[in-house]
Amino acid sequence: MATSYEVTRIIAASPERIWAVLTNADDYPRWNPAVVSLEGPIAVGQKLRLVSIVNPKRTFTPKVVELDAPGRMVWADGMPLGLFKGERTYTLTPDGSGQTRFHMREAFKGLLAWLITKSIPDMNDSFAQFADGLKTEAERPN
Repeated sequence: MATSYEVTRIIAASPERIWAVLTNADDYPRWNPAVVSLEGPIAVGQKLRLVSIVNPKRTFTPKVVELDAPGRMVWADGMPLGLFKGERTYTLTPDGSGQTRFHMREAFKGLLAWLITKSIPDMNDSFAQFADGLKTEAERPN
């Protein structure tokens, strides 16, 4: 079982435009086929309520632990005492030609990671859907 998942897309939009899409929680279900719902403000220290197509019967509650607009955002969730932690990092890097490299990575670590990751469904498809939806939305004319 993978202990991390990642996806990259080149998006024909500025980091600021992509950032605006990534940090608008209310709009996620409209453009993001990997998300059933996302509630809560995307702000440092805030907990979100995320329902994903990977496991639509479960609500995940990641905490926004880092926001460095318009380049990096980190969400984290897990168990106390470092037993298990999942951390999703979003990175936007301009390429100098008006395009931006979007990279999303979710990594799992901790003493119980080897056991818990066995029960996590494969997230490759949902990551691809997320990235493709973000690309389509960010490149859409205003």
